[in-house]
Order: sequence, then C-alpha cells, then structure tokens
Amino acid sequence: MAYYADHCDTFPFHWADPHVNSTLTMASGRFLSRLKSEWFLAASALTCALFWLSGEAIFSTLSNRWVLVGMLAWLLAAVLCSAISVVRHADALAEWLGEPYGTLILTLSVTSIEVMSIAAVMLHGENNPTLARDTLFAVTMIILNGMIGLSLLLGGWRYREQQYNLQGANAYLGVIIPLGVIVLVLPNFTITTPGPTLSPAQEIFFAVMSASLYGAFLFLQTRRHRSYFTHSGTIDHSRKLQRHRASPGRTMSPYAHVALLLAYMAPVVYLANRLARPVDYLIETMHAPVPLGGLAIAILVATPEAISAVRAASANNLQRSINIFLGSVLSTIGLTVPAIIVISHLTQHPIELGLQRTDLMLFILTLTMCVVNFSSGRTNVLQGGVHLTLFASYLFLIYQG
Repeated sequence: MAYYADHCDTFPFHWADPHVNSTLTMASGRFLSRLKSEWFLAASALTCALFWLSGEAIFSTLSNRWVLVGMLAWLLAAVLCSAISVVRHADALAEWLGEPYGTLILTLSVTSIEVMSIAAVMLHGENNPTLARDTLFAVTMIILNGMIGLSLLLGGWRYREQQYNLQGANAYLGVIIPLGVIVLVLPNFTITTPGPTLSPAQEIFFAVMSASLYGAFLFLQTRRHRSYFTHSGTIDHSRKLQRHRASPGRTMSPYAHVALLLAYMAPVVYLANRLARPVDYLIETMHAPVPLGGLAIAILVATPEAISAVRAASANNLQRSINIFLGSVLSTIGLTVPAIIVISHLTQHPIELGLQRTDLMLFILTLTMCVVNFSSGRTNVLQGGVHLTLFASYLFLIYQG
C-alpha cells in the first residue's frame, strides 16, 4: 500500500483525481437519465409478462363491460406508447441519416407494426375477412385527411403559406393513386370471383406488382432523384450529421437507437395479439360496427407518425410532413397489402379488399382532393380544412353510413 501511495502520481489516473470523479459522475448521470427516459420499456415488458402469465383466464370476464373497457384502454395505451417510442427512436435515426433515408426508416418501422398488428388480429378472428381492407382504408383516411388536414391547417395558420417540392409530391401521388385503385377499388369489378374479392392468381399478381412498384419508387427516392424529396433541391447530409454529433443534447449513439427501436417493437407484436381478443368480442358479441376493428389498428399505426408530421409542419418544415404522410400511405399500400396477401395464403384466411358504397366514394374523393391540393407547391389553411371535413365525414359514416 505504501508503494501505491508513494507512486500514485506515476499512474495515468487514480480515483482521487477530481477530474476523473467528475467524468464518472457525468457519465453515470447520463446513464441514469437515459434509463428514466426509457421507463416505458419496462412498463410494456411488465404488461406482456402479466398477460403471458395469466393466459386465457384474463379474458374470461370480458362479458363485464367495465372489464372490457378497461382492458381495451390498457392494451391500446400500451401498444400506442410503444409505437410512439419506436417512432421517437426512428426520428433520432432520421436526424443522423438525413432525408430521404430518415423518413424511410420511420415509414418502414410503422409499416412493420401495421403488418404485425393486422396479422395478429386477422389470425385470431375467424369472422372478419374485411379487417385488412378496413385497416388499409382507415389508415388512408387518417393520414390523407386527418393528418394532412391538421398539418396544413396548423402550418397555414402559423405561417400563412408553406412550400414544398412539387416534384416529390407528384412522385408519391403518381404511385399511390394507381396502387390504391387497383387494391381497394378494382376487386369490386373483377368477375373471376364473386363479391369484392380476387382470385388467388390475381392476388399474387397484384402483390408482386405492388411490391415491385414500391421498390422502383425507393430507387427513385434514395438514388436517382433524391432532390425531389428535399425542399431546397440539394442534400447536405454531412453538414446535418456534423451538427447532430456536435449537439450536446444528443448523447446516444445510432446503434443504441436501433437497439431500442427493436426492443420497443417486440411488445407491440405480442400485445397486438392480445388486443385481438377484446376487439373481436366487441365486434362479434356486442355487435359494434365491423370497421371499428380496422380503425383501432389504424389509430395505433398512424398516431405516432401523425405526431411527427404535425410537429414538422408546425416548425415550418412541410417537406418532411409530406414525406411522412405520403410515404406512409405508399408503404401501407405497397408493402402491407403484399404481406397480408401472403399471410392470407399461408394461413388459409380469406380477405376481402374491395371498398363498398360510401367508403368507395370517400376514397375516390380523397385521392381527387390530394391531386388538387398538391398541385401548386404551396398550401394554406383552406386546404387543411377541406381534408379535415372529409375525415370528419369518414368518422360519422362509420355509424351512420
């Protein structure tokens, strides 16, 4: 001990050094701060554990209305908060990668949640072949009317007019419109099978075509015409990356964000499966409107992206909002539909894709208004109000259609 005391100055550091203590204190403080910011990961894991340990017994009291409402609220909150956490870490990665890669990670993360949620509820419910269609339509209405309407209204109210890259919006709509009509309208007019359905050969063809067209769009977005999806027409990713790394508030590495993004997605998969039980009970036993199942999943999927899009519009970054909501609709149709068709074939669960009556007209009207409102490169509050009116009509017609 005497030797160490006499020669402590020759070591590179020692625990009595105030600079070392200060560094360790700051590091431990940052670690504890990160743990506190990710507290919901423990809450969602605890929820998964409780439902796993209780098994089927926890669903035996769904006939009690208060138990049903409480379980629905609990599961919806758990899945929604986990999805919001996924988007939070996807947004952090977006700042590192820049546009359009950042928005692409966000949309692909949310699309994965959507596919897993639809598959979980679809595989559990035996009498709801329209779930996939209702969810796709609900996501479209929430994003193209609710999300766009709120973003344009708030942005226009605050900044009078906002600008965006017209070429990017046209590229999105040029793919969304044909895919949307083929998937959600065309099944009503095919004669190979009765009703709003497609034959197995037609489903496979449309699935391959949708995925291929989405892949071609990704090539345009990330390689050939990246400038279409930035407002300035130029990409300065390196400068943005340097600003992000130099920011004192950004201490978490991108690898940590990736790990936490995946960690938050795991409870979503399991809890979405558990959510299927009360949703099915509500629709099949209590005779609630069938589209409510799709609307519940759509809310879980679209709400996190809606938060990001509205924040971007409020910060006068309408280009990012457009990348988020139009990219989300495109990935929903281009990726979710092929995935659900594959799952349907593998599990022998039939699906109906064609929209009916009022839903069909609302869908066509929504696409038309998107073409009209995204044709000038500028937006204002009136355009936001029109889209919000269409969204309110969709909600009203769920019960009064």
